[in-house]
Amino acid sequence: QVQVVESGGGLVQAGGSLRLSCAASGLTPRTYVVGWFRQAPGQEREFVAYITWSGTITYYTNSVKGRFTISGDSAKSTVYLQMNSLLPEDTATYYCAGATFATTQPKNYYSWGQGTRVTVSS
Repeated sequence: QVQVVESGGGLVQAGGSLRLSCAASGLTPRTYVVGWFRQAPGQEREFVAYITWSGTITYYTNSVKGRFTISGDSAKSTVYLQMNSLLPEDTATYYCAGATFATTQPKNYYSWGQGTRVTVSS
């Protein structure tokens, strides 16, 4: 049973922007953070950013700091990832999921969606 749905991916030129959405209404009340991850072909899934449900705490991997912004709309149970100044190395499938504590490890997250594909052309 899918509990999150990602959307907003697409093809963009380097330097461009995209906003990803994570519809997370199906996550349990135990959820403390919602995280974004990405996985490029042949690569392991890597952490991008997380936000607490309260929206008061955010955390980013170093490679996206200053370019990506994670935010949430509690009324819509939706988490967003605004991606600016995109680079070809940002090309990947992006996933969101929930965790019961603040963590960057994919193994600690649950309820993965199908992902949304982001392709950045040079």
